[in-house]
Amino acid sequence: MNAMAAMPRGRSLVHLAGPVLMLLILAMLVLPLPTFMLDMLFTLNIALAVIVLLVSLNANRPLDFSVFPTVLLVTTLMRLSLNVASTRIILMQGHTGTDSAGKVIESFGNFLVGGNYTVGLVVFVILVIINFIVITRGAGRIAEVAARFTLDAMPGKQLAIDADLNAGAIGEQEARRLRTDITRESDFYGAMDGASKYVRGDAVAALIILAINLVGGIAVGVFQHGMGLAEALDRYALLTVGDGLVAQIPALVISTAAGIVVSRTSSEQDLNREFISQLFGRPQVLYVVASLLAVLGVIPGMPHAAFLLLAAVLAATAWFVDLSQPGREAYEHEPEEEDIEQFTELTWSDLPPVDVLGLEVGYRLIPLLDRKQGGQALKLITEGRLRFALEMGLVVPPVRVRDNMELRPTTYRISLKGVEAANGEAYPELLLALETADMLGRLKGEPGTDPLTGAPGIWIDAEERERALMRGYRVVDASHVIARHVEAVYRAHAGELLGRAEVQQLLDSVNAATPGLVEEVTPRLLPLTSVQAILQNLVTEGVSIRDTRSVLETLAARAARTQDIDELTETVRASLGRNIVDRLFEGAETLYVIGLSPEMENRLIAEMGDEGEAMVSPELVEALPLVAERAMARQAEQGGALVLLVAPALRAPLARMLRRTGLPVLSYAEIPADKSLQITTLMDMGEEREHEAAQISGA
Repeated sequence: MNAMAAMPRGRSLVHLAGPVLMLLILAMLVLPLPTFMLDMLFTLNIALAVIVLLVSLNANRPLDFSVFPTVLLVTTLMRLSLNVASTRIILMQGHTGTDSAGKVIESFGNFLVGGNYTVGLVVFVILVIINFIVITRGAGRIAEVAARFTLDAMPGKQLAIDADLNAGAIGEQEARRLRTDITRESDFYGAMDGASKYVRGDAVAALIILAINLVGGIAVGVFQHGMGLAEALDRYALLTVGDGLVAQIPALVISTAAGIVVSRTSSEQDLNREFISQLFGRPQVLYVVASLLAVLGVIPGMPHAAFLLLAAVLAATAWFVDLSQPGREAYEHEPEEEDIEQFTELTWSDLPPVDVLGLEVGYRLIPLLDRKQGGQALKLITEGRLRFALEMGLVVPPVRVRDNMELRPTTYRISLKGVEAANGEAYPELLLALETADMLGRLKGEPGTDPLTGAPGIWIDAEERERALMRGYRVVDASHVIARHVEAVYRAHAGELLGRAEVQQLLDSVNAATPGLVEEVTPRLLPLTSVQAILQNLVTEGVSIRDTRSVLETLAARAARTQDIDELTETVRASLGRNIVDRLFEGAETLYVIGLSPEMENRLIAEMGDEGEAMVSPELVEALPLVAERAMARQAEQGGALVLLVAPALRAPLARMLRRTGLPVLSYAEIPADKSLQITTLMDMGEEREHEAAQISGA
């Protein structure tokens, strides 16, 4: 029970350690310290510097020592506080002797510089120059560049993590950890960029404190204690130099540790092993250096012993490394074979799932997809999915986005179930001005196309936006172009996106609203695959399945008499006729449509028979799209709707044969009774023959 109670108490003490340490450091700035306590704190400062250096040497990657910026601040503040405390003691008690400021300062003043304050001043200035100009400035520059490149690489790294997660290469927990590491890495280098300024400021402060201690000490010794100028200079200069060295040497160690941390790349080895393996791991290099030193050692006048001894050591090291390499290669080769053997034992879980919808982009398009950089493409894609779901009643799967360095910088590629479905180019710094019917004049620029409507356009500079709008153009940016192209792909392939899982989810939602209706249709009358096929036929021709209740009610009434998918699809279309007509004609009371000439209608009925379009002659199959396109052109000139109206028996086969023309095909059964019809254009094979004859005579 006592042990259980001691654990929370221990945790609370750990939480208090940081605040207590900072309060003690700040207290040293205003409270006088006894010399024994000053010695202890100077010793602790040296020990902390060595600990920080060793930890930085043994870290495999910078994030293993992510607390380093805070440690740098705390140790710098501690050194400055010790300088203030030692300055107070030197100025107040320096006249009593060289040990007045403690044994540590006296030892550094006497032992390191031999009691000569002139030598001490020179050594101190050299240490400050090394710390300030060489180590600190270099470490700060490395931290600045690393922070910049880390921030620039964040979007690509995050997209790579999302791609691995979507492909099943990593789990959700591993992806979360990797995202956290990326954020921590950017925060670390950003903090190191600022923390390096602490050390530079500490070096400047050391010079100022040295001058203050020296001038102030001499003044106190001469004017307050009646000492001679030479005696005061000797006494206070020695104490000042000792104080500066005892603070500046740990500062140099900390600065070196900072340089090691920011210049360290991620590795599976600590710096000691990596240093030895990379610098002394090539026996050929060591043999060459040993030979060079041996040649220099036999030249008259050179220090033979030093050169020849070091040449022998390097030659022995090279021989030892050369002997150990075959064994090491054999040791590394065996696990490699085991890894290959294990890797060849594949299971179904090792195969990554195929993305239903995928978007790959070149590196210049990454900012358009990164919300942190203000990218709007993903938001626009989501809005398009919502708009399509409300219109068609089909929830499109999310689009999996990844960067692809093999693509050109401004190129993107859209894939459907792992196969490329479309590609295009978008220019982040340009706008796409789309042509309209009432535009005035033309703009200059790179030609482009609206991927959703096929309308032609021009890529223009952002400064030309107002000019394009005044001329009647419709202007969109690169994010809209990508989003509209994705929307065009899933609108064109809606039937392929309606899988078994999506149909089951749709039926579950209907069953929650109208219990019993789904069970009456499937599995009682139709299997789920048949329901899926009917719904796929509808969405493929652009018929909304949002009114799923009407679809199921029609199937419940009709499926008991027939199981034919095409016949059931036509029956459902007839029940949804008002919705289909309203979407195509936008509420018009009179429907101006394209019709079939009696000759063509009779020929189609005669050739199809009971087999459908399979029995239509190749000549007619080839001519139908051309005839339809010419009829559409004439209908557009008259201002009528581009819709073909045919007999119910012909609707489904004709819709399949004319699918590439984009011409919607309706049957008389789908027209509501309160709508009036007027056929304004006829499709006729005779016109096709006349057109061919005109071409022949013209030739």
